[in-house]
Amino acid sequence: MFAKSSGSRLLRLLGAFALVALAASVVTVGSVAWWLNRPLDLAGASVELSIEPGSSPREVARAWVDAGVRTSPRLLYEWFRWSGQARRIRAGSYEIEIGVTPRSLLDKMVQGDETLEAVRLIEGWTFRQFREALARAPYLKQVAAGMSESQLMAAIGAPGQAAEGRFFPDTYLYSRGVSDLTVLKRAHRAMAGRLAAVWSERAEDLPLKSADEALILASIIEKETAAESDRGQIAGVFVNRLRIGMPLQTDPTVIYGMGEAFDGNLRKRDLQQDTPWNTYTRNGLPPTPIAMPGQAALRASVRPQYTPALYFVARGDGSSAFSQTLEEHNRAVNRYQRGGR
Repeated sequence: MFAKSSGSRLLRLLGAFALVALAASVVTVGSVAWWLNRPLDLAGASVELSIEPGSSPREVARAWVDAGVRTSPRLLYEWFRWSGQARRIRAGSYEIEIGVTPRSLLDKMVQGDETLEAVRLIEGWTFRQFREALARAPYLKQVAAGMSESQLMAAIGAPGQAAEGRFFPDTYLYSRGVSDLTVLKRAHRAMAGRLAAVWSERAEDLPLKSADEALILASIIEKETAAESDRGQIAGVFVNRLRIGMPLQTDPTVIYGMGEAFDGNLRKRDLQQDTPWNTYTRNGLPPTPIAMPGQAALRASVRPQYTPALYFVARGDGSSAFSQTLEEHNRAVNRYQRGGR
C-alpha cells in the first residue's frame, strides 16, 4: 500500500516537472519568436555595413553591433547559426532602417538585397571624361585613379590596348566600397561583347579590315551626330569615302588630336596642323577611336545605310544635309553654315 502511494506521488512529481519544462520551453520559444519579429534598436535613422567576402557569421554579427545595431552580438550570431542560413550570408553593402527585425535583417543578407550605387557613362564621352565620372562616383574605392592608362589597361586584363573607345557607355550599378577597377572591367567586357556581336553581323564588302576599325568608325559616327535618322547615312558617307580613298575630313577627329589645346573654336589652321587623328591631312581611319560609341553607332558602322552622298553638313537643328557632289555641298555649306552668303 505504501509502495503504491509512493509510486503515485513520484508519477505526479515527474508530471509536474514535465509541465514546468514544457512551460519553460513554451516561454523560451515565445520569447525567441517575439525577439525575432521585434524591431531592432538602431543608433540612428539608418545603419550601413559593408560585409567583406570571407567574413564569418560571428564577425558579421559583431560588425552590425559596432555599426549601430543595439543588441547583443552573441544573440545575433546565435540567431544566424540557429536559422541554418548563416553560411548563406552574402558579402556586399547593406543599409537597414528603423523597423528592421532580426528576421528581416538575416533575410536581407541571405537574398543579397544590397544598397547599390550607380555611375552613368554617356555615349560620345572620351576616356578622360569616363575617368572623371569614376572619380566623382560615391562610395567607389579609387584604385585606378593613380594609374597611368597603360597600367590601368593591364590591371583590367587588356595590356597594350589603347583605352579610348574600349568601354561601353551605360549605367553601371555597384556595391558600396568596391574598386573602380570593377566598373572598368565590366564596361570593358560589355564593349568587347557588343563589338564582337555587331562585327559578326557586318555587311558584305565593308571597307573595314577588323572589328577594331569598326570601333574607330563607330566613335566618329557617334561624335558627328546625335540624330538617329542621320546616323546610318553618315556611316554610308564615310564608307563611300573609305572605298574610294577619299579623306574622311571629319572635324571631331581633328579636335581629338588637338587634345587640351582645343579651346572650343576650330580654325582653318587647326585643320592644316597634322596629327595622327587629322583626317584632313591623312587618309583612312585614325589610329584609335576618339570616344565611346553607343550601340546604335556600333551597328551603323558595320551596316551603313546606302547613300550616293560623299558630303554632309550640319543644318544647325541637329540634322544634316547630304550631297553627292562638291558643288552641291558648297551650296549647302553656304546655306546652313554661312547664312546663305
